[in-house]
Amino acid sequence: MVLILLPPSEGKTPAAKGAPVALEDLHFPGLAGARMEVLTALAHVSGHEDALARLGVGASLSEDVARNTRLQVEPAEAAHKIYSGVLYDALGYADMTAAQKRKADDAVVVISGLWGALGFADRIPAYRLSMSVGLPELGKLASYWKPRLAQALAGHVEGHLLVDCRSSTYAAAWAPPAGQTVAVNVFTEKNGKRTVVSHFAKHTRGELARHLLIRRGKAPATPAQLAAAAGERWTVELVPGTARKPHALNIILPG
Repeated sequence: MVLILLPPSEGKTPAAKGAPVALEDLHFPGLAGARMEVLTALAHVSGHEDALARLGVGASLSEDVARNTRLQVEPAEAAHKIYSGVLYDALGYADMTAAQKRKADDAVVVISGLWGALGFADRIPAYRLSMSVGLPELGKLASYWKPRLAQALAGHVEGHLLVDCRSSTYAAAWAPPAGQTVAVNVFTEKNGKRTVVSHFAKHTRGELARHLLIRRGKAPATPAQLAAAAGERWTVELVPGTARKPHALNIILPG
């Protein structure tokens, strides 16, 4: 089975109604205590006069930051509905078939600054917190989550091919086993010159996730098979990994 690692989106769509988050119902229950620690610290910081500065956001997001103070009573909805933005639009969960949605629910793991790690159908409220933020007594979230995610995810990922579509901010929070992991990079190439892309990388990673979830045939089980599957849509190259460095799937877009 392929597991697809995604970052959360910066933009989130608040649930209009529904029961609040139930921490005990989320995937990876071993993270429950850590999630409560981060929730509590985030609520405290978000209630400060300088909350926007502490969380590294502008005044336009003040309502989102205010919501952080009441996340345990806010309506919750499936993560794939809360997370919005370029990558998630390209993934297009809403217009998948029922079978494809079940596949996505099983395959997608979201690495989050607030929740640590989530299943795609886990019910959460909309919130505002980046993995790059530091919280009082917890420190930088990437460092806080790193040992906790290593322990919580070890059994879940064993034996699976991991397609890592995270940004560098979220990749810093957990290094999955290199031999079974393929990091996805996106470049444009024009006149033989290759350039790293950022905004379009999110879109392309979302498209790749969708392609893997809706394509027919056997799911790729090796990095080479993943490259072949991606090659059905894009020009790609596979860079072999090492004992400590994951494989890299480079998707090359025309300039």
